[in-house]
Amino acid sequence: MTISAQHSSPEVSVPVPESPILSADLTNSFDYTRSLGPVLSQFALALRDGRIVGSRGSDGRVTVPPAEYDPTTGAATTDIVEVASVGTIETWSWQPHPAQTQPLDEPFAWALVRLDGADTAMLHAVAADSPDQVSTGARVHAVWREVRTGRIDDIDHFALGDTPVAASPADGDSIADETGNVVITTPIGMTVVHVATENESWYLEGLKAGKLYGGRVETGEVYFPPRVVSPADGSRTVERVELADTGTITTFCIVNVPFLGQQIKPPYVAAYVLLDGSDIPFLHLILDTPAEDVRMGMRVKAVWRPEAEWDHTLRNISHFAPSGEADADFESYRNHL
Repeated sequence: MTISAQHSSPEVSVPVPESPILSADLTNSFDYTRSLGPVLSQFALALRDGRIVGSRGSDGRVTVPPAEYDPTTGAATTDIVEVASVGTIETWSWQPHPAQTQPLDEPFAWALVRLDGADTAMLHAVAADSPDQVSTGARVHAVWREVRTGRIDDIDHFALGDTPVAASPADGDSIADETGNVVITTPIGMTVVHVATENESWYLEGLKAGKLYGGRVETGEVYFPPRVVSPADGSRTVERVELADTGTITTFCIVNVPFLGQQIKPPYVAAYVLLDGSDIPFLHLILDTPAEDVRMGMRVKAVWRPEAEWDHTLRNISHFAPSGEADADFESYRNHL
């Protein structure tokens, strides 16, 4: 006997958001700086001179770019050899819509090119008017940039044909440090479109208006910034709560070490501030007082930037400063550390 049943999809009524839902592009980026070491530094120095080098392994094979360690024995590479700037396409893929950060702004081919004198292929861009001009086995040659800095893009691209084109002479100071190694900085970044939740949207709208909004969850706790649900038990946020811009320092750290991009001269204090009426502290700066005077229980008040600078960001508060009130009793914040 066969039993069949039909199930209808459940329908859920979604209320209209009280606040406009905000969205914005968020870009995370940093500069990655590293030393290339004794082997890859020779590759970088050769590129700057308009040459290409590889490493010869114990089996006689030449690897380009050079390998820092012998692929067979694992021993440190010592044999650096020069290869030609012309070679053969071993495989390729057409790029019809180049991205902004890619080597060429017109359609091109990504190809694995095995240079004459090498036993391995390296990935680079091959310029062509159409994919019909590109094929496995096609001969190509390096096209060099006029100004070279020791990076792989000193080879601007490869072009069809096996007649080598000499690079212009290198000029400028040496790119090697006192140890003979090359240090390069590579910018790394990613941009995503962030769409805020309804709670996050009214929190951000509040900041732009100079107000601090937290969210009360079903179990009564008030979170700042607000959450959709409590991280403790999953209970939902059910109420918007406007909080004062005064609070208590629960824990803190004195920053003494300078670092790249630092906007405040050390020493300074980063502290967790428990706003009056909230149940969880958040991290912010404590200024306008010597770092050694900051302590747990210190009462502080927000110092706002000029209203003309306000936007949808917690940076509208420049920092917190001592309010002059007596320190809070430890019992009042012991459960919020």
